[in-house]
Amino acid sequence: MNNQQQKWFYLIILSIVWGSSFILMKKALLGVSAVQVGALRMIFTAIFLLSVAFPSIKKIQKKHWKYISYTALAGTFIPGFLFAFAITSIDSSIVSILNSFTPFNTLIFGAIVFGFAFKKAQLYGVLIGLIGALILILKGADLNPNQNYWFALLIIIASVGYALNANMVKKYLYDLDALAITTGNFLLLIVPATIVLSCTDFFATFDFKNKILMQSLGYLAILSVVGTGVAKTIYNKLVHISGPVFSSSVTYLIPVVAIFWGVIDGEKLSLLQLLGGVIILLGVYLVNKAK
Repeated sequence: MNNQQQKWFYLIILSIVWGSSFILMKKALLGVSAVQVGALRMIFTAIFLLSVAFPSIKKIQKKHWKYISYTALAGTFIPGFLFAFAITSIDSSIVSILNSFTPFNTLIFGAIVFGFAFKKAQLYGVLIGLIGALILILKGADLNPNQNYWFALLIIIASVGYALNANMVKKYLYDLDALAITTGNFLLLIVPATIVLSCTDFFATFDFKNKILMQSLGYLAILSVVGTGVAKTIYNKLVHISGPVFSSSVTYLIPVVAIFWGVIDGEKLSLLQLLGGVIILLGVYLVNKAK
């Protein structure tokens, strides 16, 4: 498999895995809180990676650790909690579409923070995407009056974190193995995630006989091992062989998978919302086409 085929293969695999992660988070929230989902996801992933890939830590040099910590915070720690909180208030399928802002923010912050060129056509793409997001949010608020669409802002903030992560991996961690980056991230996160979890009532109320809780933990285990540990390693590899903007384009395909699961789970989605989603994807496409 040549480099071109490999990057498209990784992109498709990631879209399937991450597109399914939203419904897994939604199901996990039936038995644990949003804070617990975020913390447990990191703890489970850390245990998995450190048990199978700990030797990769040796590849990390002193100069890398600063950026390993930055990418852990921006690309995993903060988004992990923001997504969990957002899904408590808005449908998982909508969250997945809003996540399409990641390529926009990758481009914008790449230009502002990392000094990459910014073309006028790409700006048009960003504006088109914003229009699509506005349609999506306003119609969603009308269709689901019981849902708080202010939580959509949490996804926008999380997408900024993902954008910073992608640009930092490409610019500062290009010479480091993808598995080492991911394992290093979770080595740093396991302690703060455990502290956050201990501040909740998880340990005080834990009960093996609680079927809902155990099902939630099962969903979280799948989400952590496959959707976070394996997928983030693939993503870091994809950034290395392609680039931050192409890699973040996985968010074009994620909504297709997430909407499929959402509809099966009984979520409502109007034609106007689908149109908003298409407009967002059109904007993202224009951003990348102009690159």
